[in-house]
Amino acid sequence: PDLRDVAGRHPCIPFCPELLGGLRPPRAPCRIVGGDGRDVLTGKAWLINADGENRTEEFRRGSEEAYRLSRLMGSGIAVMKSGSPSCGIHTVYCEKPEGRGTGVTAALFQKRGIIVFELDSNDSFPDQKFLDALKQLNDKERPCSV
Repeated sequence: PDLRDVAGRHPCIPFCPELLGGLRPPRAPCRIVGGDGRDVLTGKAWLINADGENRTEEFRRGSEEAYRLSRLMGSGIAVMKSGSPSCGIHTVYCEKPEGRGTGVTAALFQKRGIIVFELDSNDSFPDQKFLDALKQLNDKERPCSV
């Protein structure tokens, strides 16, 4: 409900990087093997689904398309779903010593200067950091990607 309230007052661009990359529901869950999203972007890790299929290219393509859409619309903030191997900032679907890492699209957005927030159903949203970032972007009249 809080995200709908924000979207009702600010321009938002809904997207799913996995769909933009060519994956269709229902789909087998994927895990990042060999690191996290940052490692996928540098070619050091890949995404394997529960059926053993390599889906790295779809995730990379989806992250690039999501970024292209966000840049086309002038977005400076992205609100992404927690836990996702695409969107999570602290996803468990990766192989990092800490047990958590960044998803592919979240890593690309961060690398290219889009401020990323993770939306978890247990979190209170929007938090003050998000509201402050949104205010700065609204002063520049930039939309939010969701």
